[in-house]
Amino acid sequence: MRILFQDSWLIAVEKPPGLLSQPGLGVDQQDSLIGRMQFIDPELRLVHRLDRDTSGLLLLARGAESLRRCSMLFSARRVRKLYLAVVVGRMNRNAGTISFPIARLQKNPPLYGKNPQGKESRSQWRVRSCHANGSTLWLWPLTGRSHQLRAHLASVGHPILGDPIYGKEVFFERMYLHATALSFRHPFTGLRLRLRSRAPFLPAQEN
Repeated sequence: MRILFQDSWLIAVEKPPGLLSQPGLGVDQQDSLIGRMQFIDPELRLVHRLDRDTSGLLLLARGAESLRRCSMLFSARRVRKLYLAVVVGRMNRNAGTISFPIARLQKNPPLYGKNPQGKESRSQWRVRSCHANGSTLWLWPLTGRSHQLRAHLASVGHPILGDPIYGKEVFFERMYLHATALSFRHPFTGLRLRLRSRAPFLPAQEN
């Protein structure tokens, strides 16, 4: 895993697709990003998570106090997150917001969707480019629900390319969703941090 930033309190790494952020249930789900990183530094803790099929920026905290401060930033929604995705089909507008209460509808595999008893979820999107069979989007999740971006895009008829749960296009080597940027004030220094990770499924000149 590539390290994109590190200091005495924080470390940002680039998670590859197909790797769990933390261990799951069962012996076949023990390999994880946090397990690998704690082998190097046992004090590291996950601040947030990415789905197994999602790649990109993941923030780790070094020590309990750093984790506490980072968790407060995320809880207060003071961390701006940016994703890139390639979706099936052309969007009928240039930008928009998707919002509805979301809940888990199925346990195995986990499937999330609209449910009046669910939790609020909101995502903003903007078209970055269009191509023959799809669109590349910028995505800003304004809340942090499980599978939020995947469920939101599927709900409007534009599932993420290669999504094994919400999509129908299964003949791809990966899901085309990448956590490409994080922006927040450093919880110890107060300086604005802007972390960036290149989406591996886009040409270098387009990142």
